[in-house]
Amino acid sequence: MIAKISSGKSTAGLIRYLYGPGRANEHTDPHLVASWDGFAPDPGRTDDTAATKKLLVADLDLRVQQARRLGWAPTQHVWHCSVRAAPGDRILDDAEWADIARRVVTATGIAPTDDPDGCRWVAVRHADDHIHIAATKIRGDLRTARHWNDYLTADRELAAIEKEYGLFQVVRGDRTAAKRPTRAEREKARRTGRDKPARVRLRTLVRTAAAAATNTEEFLALLTRTSGVLVEVLHFPSGEPRGYKVALEHDTNAEGEPVWFSGSTLSPDLSLPKIQSRLAAADIPADIPNGHLRPHPWHQATAATERIPHHLGRPDAEAAQAHLAALGEALDVVALTAPPDIRTELRAAASAFERATRSRLHAEHDHARALRGAVKSMLREPSPKDGALLAMFLDAALLAVIAAARWHDQQQHNQQTAAAHQTLLHLQAAYERTSSGHLLAAGQHRPPQKVAVRYAQLIRQTAPAHADQILADPATDALTTALAAAETAGHDPGRLLQQAADERTLNDARSPARTLAWRMQRLSQRPAPSRRALAAQAHSILLRPTASLRPAAPPQPAAPTTPATTPGPRRR
Repeated sequence: MIAKISSGKSTAGLIRYLYGPGRANEHTDPHLVASWDGFAPDPGRTDDTAATKKLLVADLDLRVQQARRLGWAPTQHVWHCSVRAAPGDRILDDAEWADIARRVVTATGIAPTDDPDGCRWVAVRHADDHIHIAATKIRGDLRTARHWNDYLTADRELAAIEKEYGLFQVVRGDRTAAKRPTRAEREKARRTGRDKPARVRLRTLVRTAAAAATNTEEFLALLTRTSGVLVEVLHFPSGEPRGYKVALEHDTNAEGEPVWFSGSTLSPDLSLPKIQSRLAAADIPADIPNGHLRPHPWHQATAATERIPHHLGRPDAEAAQAHLAALGEALDVVALTAPPDIRTELRAAASAFERATRSRLHAEHDHARALRGAVKSMLREPSPKDGALLAMFLDAALLAVIAAARWHDQQQHNQQTAAAHQTLLHLQAAYERTSSGHLLAAGQHRPPQKVAVRYAQLIRQTAPAHADQILADPATDALTTALAAAETAGHDPGRLLQQAADERTLNDARSPARTLAWRMQRLSQRPAPSRRALAAQAHSILLRPTASLRPAAPPQPAAPTTPATTPGPRRR
């Protein structure tokens, strides 16, 4: 159940609308269900509708007219609140809607309970699923009603009503969501044949440019080079940019001028100062001298993404929020570089997760420098052709989004939790389409049976809690192939498998076999350790249990306590 509140200056105009046919003839049987005193005239239950409307308007405006005779009255004296039930809710009767209306006007301060000077109001029902509350804001003592934060107070009251009436409980947010397109913007997009309103399209373009850029100049340059986008940069007297606004070339107002949107109106985190704070918190990998291998950005991004569940398990909520913001940027960039067959799903995933990247918690972006830097480097590398790098990242991203949903749920971030769950649907579809073919092809090169049995024993030793699930999974062939490739490259397969299993928990993985296969492929890309390094590792491992196997010293008997050794209070 949701409320929509607005103000107006014509009581007669609102009453005409409520008792009229509606914009699309949707008003059926309009009638009163409640009023300030229970005796207001009802134009819907009389033979002379026009005369009764005038009577109702006069009654509602009585105190407004009295205030005007005294020389004052607010211009916007009309208070209008529509309350709508969810599509799946049962049909409420008039008495139930009347109770809801009384509770709303009480909660918002329009007409508090047992206040004889409360504002005059009526509740009109002209459809099964909603009512309209019309009120004038002048109280009986001719003061203006105290209805500050009326939307929030009405929303809290409706949440309680949903529980008491057994209705669908709407997911409520924390006022950090991006502003939704208005009805006029949606209608304009429909008339012009656009699939999305200009506000939504611009938000996606700006968010993607911010994820790809490494500094403010590059961010503004990327926006300027985007086809069909107009950009205007605002500057301080010193010449430094202080803000920006964007518009679509085809989106104009009645005068033919572009409809501009500032970054902050597109989304709370797209103002220029907030974008600059994120751009400053990115570790861009430096150039590697000749002869040295540089870690692949996709591997770096995957490794950083795999660490997100670990960061979310820590008590530092500001750091956790920063990692979720960086994950949102990663999804934006991946959607930009993905193959056409899964690009739509990844764009939908990035768009859904955008809501999960913001909350009332302040994000300390410095904590996510590694992931943000790797993401920006991904765009400077050729797009992955075989799908393996993309599948590795998506596998890690799925676990991170699952952890994000759990973390937001613990923080009671309802809208963000729902957004993370919605993201999973699109992300899983993209992952299945990307990984299935690659894993199937990799599994066709599985090692001989004798070697596969040895690897199965390694799997049982390394991940006993998941061994049965892993060995029964068709992706096991791809995992044994990755183990064989790692051993051929000079790695110790048991040691590398243990490292892959220890990196992050497998409890949330839908397919632990797939997750391990991707981790093994990524880890095996690193150079195999030299003999000296292996010897040093073995030596350090041997030293560790030696200390722990030393016999413990026998417990010493406690020293006897005597009056001579026991200090007592001093006498003064």
